[in-house]
Amino acid sequence: MTIAELIASFEVWAHPDWQEKWDNCGWQIEPGILDQLPGVLVCLTPTLAVMAEAIQLKQQGHPVNLIFAHHPLIFHPLKSVTAGDPVGDMVRLGLTHGIGVYSAHTNFDQVADGTADVLAQLLQLQQPEPVVPTETGRGYGRVGDLPNPCSLRQLLSQIQAKLEPPTLLYSPTANLQQTIRRVAVLGGSGASFLSAVSTTGAQVYLTSDCKFHQFQEGRDRGLILVDAGHYATERPACARLTDWLRQQGASWVRLSDRDEDFRQYFR
Repeated sequence: MTIAELIASFEVWAHPDWQEKWDNCGWQIEPGILDQLPGVLVCLTPTLAVMAEAIQLKQQGHPVNLIFAHHPLIFHPLKSVTAGDPVGDMVRLGLTHGIGVYSAHTNFDQVADGTADVLAQLLQLQQPEPVVPTETGRGYGRVGDLPNPCSLRQLLSQIQAKLEPPTLLYSPTANLQQTIRRVAVLGGSGASFLSAVSTTGAQVYLTSDCKFHQFQEGRDRGLILVDAGHYATERPACARLTDWLRQQGASWVRLSDRDEDFRQYFR
């Protein structure tokens, strides 16, 4: 299987045409590697640290030629590519070392086994369905019932154990022992979906990047908002993606060790 064939197979699953208008999915850097056998380093965010990891692995004899990322490297048209600029340096290093960068973002968010679907699976949500359907079988977020109703405290402990976020924020509530039956999830920044989630019957909404007033809005809408952080809610889908790439026949696949949360918490 060549890189071109691997990407074609992926785009049957999560086609770039399904991305949002503001997004930039697909090839970010393509240094003439389409006919090569794929050696794939999977990451959440394509950074200089991940590129340095790919280069180091290649120098050690590993056949790395593709960084497969969830977040795009380039969101807006470039006006220049210059040394010292992070995007410019990524482009220079990718072309110099023959390492491409491909991104699957909002197209990957919508599909089965994508970012939201993997969260639903981790919590074992029953009969999960999209919070906001886009097409048949696709959509943003997932909502479903827990296999066994549990207390809010137990659910928070389960989320903490499965996602391992450095911190876990949740809406103020008078009773951590209240019974939770129905949960909505959306990896990454999901506060803009609060209104849609409130119509699903979900009691708890797990997402990330929620602001002060969005926690207030969640409470006013009768939702317990849980923020586990952007990295923790999307990294599991990257791990799942490595399994999929291996199943497709990629010759070498690894999940990045240099992926970063970009936040530290002083304790």
